Amino acid sequence: MAVTEGLENASSAQDLLPDNSFENSVFINCPLDRDYEPILQAILFCIIYLGLSPRLSTERNDSGENRLEKIRGLIKSSKYSIHDLSRCQATKKGEHFRLNMPFELGMDYGCREYCGRGRQNKKILILEEKKYRYQATISDLSGCDIEVHSAEFEQAVRKVRNWLVTEAGVAADGASRILGAYYDFQEWYFKRQQEAGFSEEDILDYSTRELLAAMQEWVTSGKPV
Repeated sequence: MAVTEGLENASSAQDLLPDNSFENSVFINCPLDRDYEPILQAILFCIIYLGLSPRLSTERNDSGENRLEKIRGLIKSSKYSIHDLSRCQATKKGEHFRLNMPFELGMDYGCREYCGRGRQNKKILILEEKKYRYQATISDLSGCDIEVHSAEFEQAVRKVRNWLVTEAGVAADGASRILGAYYDFQEWYFKRQQEAGFSEEDILDYSTRELLAAMQEWVTSGKPV
């Protein structure tokens, strides 16, 4: 079950978030539809569990903020980036390709190549649901290492964990232990929110920043069960 909704004190929730300096930040460019939520939430947890700071466009909800400028800023301020291209192909007649994800990947690649000031050291992980499918839409990526998660959040956690161990040099527990901790977090948080008077619908209608803060609180408080 995907767990959500947030902490009661917004300012203390912000204090619980990990350091979001360039060296510690992981930008996430992924689908934001309901079907992808279990994968996204598991990835967020894995990053926080490993001591890094996930950054994504939904972390702020200011309607007056230009979305493209917000994404540009997140890319520029993150040493690590995860780009999931799983929605780059239409699934039914009359449906258009989803081009936001490959567009943001291109922005990130350009940032690494041309922005300088240490950004040439940026690291990029590309994910896909199906092996080789990306070649039909972005043939320029042929020859790049693309990791496949088969729409399973457990596989996504394994890919992200292994990549961060290699590229960020984190000392990490195995993927199975991280997944076990994720299940414990879900149970703890869902129970806590219910006891606070939240309905299941309330809990599922989450704010990204509040969810991130709850994950960080759980990790820093000793992983209560």
